[in-house]
Amino acid sequence: MFQGASALNLDAKGRMSIPAKHRDALNVQCEGRVTLTRHPDGCLLLFPRPTWESHREQIAAWPMAARAYQRILLGNACDVEMDGSGRILVAPELRNAVGMQRDVMLLGMGSHFEIWDANKLAENEAKAIADGMPDALSNFSF
Repeated sequence: MFQGASALNLDAKGRMSIPAKHRDALNVQCEGRVTLTRHPDGCLLLFPRPTWESHREQIAAWPMAARAYQRILLGNACDVEMDGSGRILVAPELRNAVGMQRDVMLLGMGSHFEIWDANKLAENEAKAIADGMPDALSNFSF
């Protein structure tokens, strides 16, 4: 289970270093082979390859009414491997599609990660807080 936030930078070539705590887990779980794709919310998703393969099969089986979302998720999927320094290359097409600049945030979301442009994430979180707790969480308590 991946969790926690990491503030990272993309280098001039669009590479991102995976934090050591996650790098080790990804090496064990999938030998550093991951898949990146777009999310409709404006971020990228990073999956260990075996996890992605399971999701890919489910997405491919969606009905024609979901074709636009299949294009977003499957059509933008990119298989990458961590290099010897624990970095992954984020393709320019994916960076451009979500407006990703130099400063990014890697968020552990359980079985996968979200990668956000740092400014866009801050804006989204501020809006979510301003909008208040959604009804779906009305029974949630710490």
